[in-house]
Amino acid sequence: MFKLRDHLIKLLLFFTMFYVSVNGLSLTGMNNGFAQSSQENVLSVIKNLRLGVHDAKTRIVMDVKGPITYRYFLLANPYRLVLDMLEVDFELNPAPRNSTGGVLGYRFGLLKPGISRVVVDLSKPFLVDKHFIIKPGAKPHSRLVIDLIPTTRSKFLAYVRKLRNQEVVGLLKLKSEEQKQQTVQEFKKKPPQEKISKSKVIVLDPGHGGVDPGAIGIQGTYEKKIVLMAAKSIKKILSKSGRYNVILTRKSDRFIPLRNRVAIARHSQADLFISLHADSIKNGAVRGATVYTLSENASDREAAQLAERENKSDLIAGIDLNAESKEVTDILIDLVQRETMNQSAVFAGAVVQEITKKIKTHRRPHKFAGFAVLKALDIPSILLEMGYLSNIEDETLLNTNAFQKKLGLAILQGLDRYFFKGQTFKY
Repeated sequence: MFKLRDHLIKLLLFFTMFYVSVNGLSLTGMNNGFAQSSQENVLSVIKNLRLGVHDAKTRIVMDVKGPITYRYFLLANPYRLVLDMLEVDFELNPAPRNSTGGVLGYRFGLLKPGISRVVVDLSKPFLVDKHFIIKPGAKPHSRLVIDLIPTTRSKFLAYVRKLRNQEVVGLLKLKSEEQKQQTVQEFKKKPPQEKISKSKVIVLDPGHGGVDPGAIGIQGTYEKKIVLMAAKSIKKILSKSGRYNVILTRKSDRFIPLRNRVAIARHSQADLFISLHADSIKNGAVRGATVYTLSENASDREAAQLAERENKSDLIAGIDLNAESKEVTDILIDLVQRETMNQSAVFAGAVVQEITKKIKTHRRPHKFAGFAVLKALDIPSILLEMGYLSNIEDETLLNTNAFQKKLGLAILQGLDRYFFKGQTFKY
């Protein structure tokens, strides 16, 4: 069924592109659809992004090597401009820290296979005045230009509601239900072999990804990259033991909504769920690994702030949570059953005992807060902050194979302590 659907989509895409090339159809000006350059559809590169202010307008300019097919929309709470395009490569530097013309910053990356996303954070409500593509001239690249004009909050919200109620124009529209279920469907196409085995199923969740970079270290380490590297290393160690079958929520640099991470764990009938992260705070002297479990009340202010940041991952990636169904919203806000919370705490205690023997830990290695990604109703879950990217020693260690192996071995021994009490294994 899925293969047939994919073939149909590809076929429709071919005929749509053919029609465009023959008839000169342009979607430019349709602000809720994909606008398209007239060049051949190949993988392109976004090489630069510039901001400027002129006559009360804020202009966003992106240099594009190759053709580009795109659409934009706006989101409130917080104010954001979201730009989706057919998959591209990015050669962009991180956004400047200083605000320019009401633009607080931007993020970019793969949203899902075939679709890339740029999210622009806005300090106040804007409307898109114009958007267009300047074809290559003296320079060897095109330019995508978007002009923003300030507006009132009431006009902004009315505009957002209008876009939300309109049917998205174009073949590549992102249906909300498709977006909610995409990741889970990928797992359903080929049920995990682990479910047939008697081994314990562990779901490792490398946090962030794609358009959501997570924290950025002093030396430029991206959280999304370092947790994926660690997850792959830990998976090898756990799988080699023969006692655990490990499933990764993502295997590449792509964004997965929080709800889908939880859904993957439930679909896989996971025995445990481990979400991997790397923290960052203003105090650069703080370092060490920390294990978090879910609680209605945070253990301290730092834990509460961390949970608040992590729970905004969907917002950071440009997901409109106002459009979610009640069922999806409940997944994000409902507390887990008390027994699951208790088991999570027991597992966290076992992991803490082992990691303190092998790596540097926080002075309070076990904390708790209301992390949305830990809210699987029937799966014991922990969130492991492997260290602080805001500390240069931790950042350096996190990038080494030796550290990742030590962490993987500690998690393995923590799992053994949790599942196989009293048994001894060779490591």
